[in-house]
Amino acid sequence: SGAPSGALFLGEIRSPLRTSLHTCSMPQATSPGAAMHEPALPEPAFKIPQSVLVVIHTPALDVLLIRRAIDAPDGQAFWQSVTGSKDSLQEDWRETAAREALEETGLCADAPGCTLRDWGLENVYDIYPEWLHRYAPGVRRNTERVFSLQVPAAVPVVLSPREHTAWAWWPWREAADRCFSPSNAEAILLLPQFAYS
Repeated sequence: SGAPSGALFLGEIRSPLRTSLHTCSMPQATSPGAAMHEPALPEPAFKIPQSVLVVIHTPALDVLLIRRAIDAPDGQAFWQSVTGSKDSLQEDWRETAAREALEETGLCADAPGCTLRDWGLENVYDIYPEWLHRYAPGVRRNTERVFSLQVPAAVPVVLSPREHTAWAWWPWREAADRCFSPSNAEAILLLPQFAYS
């Protein structure tokens, strides 16, 4: 499909452009998408049904969306905010949010001018049937904790190409309209209420 209309700033997989927002005090990955833990933790046999949704935005409430490498079940482009599961049950929600933002966009939650906010909201939803095999037998629901990450400006991001193929910054209402996930769209619509709290 062509470039999304209305995007403020848009990109696809290219050579990484680094800014101060990509400079992190967390352990650096050797490549985009690599695990951020030192030493590396073994991957759990099954995904943990606890995940984060991180709405990345500017002070003007322009929202970053990233396009999944795999389209939505209806064949449409699957645009979303940063998401991801805990690496272990001991991983703190905030650690998961910061790690996923770094892995999926190259943006560092503790870079100057950035603010990671835990909204204290959780969505509990049924896992899509086509993804149940990733979870332990009998697991049918996931708990998703909502965060936002404010960055000083809309900047290019560094994607993990096995997960995402393009990115774009949109005004918050348009970003909500473009999300495949209803809980993601709802979180973006709540952004004016939670962005500065």
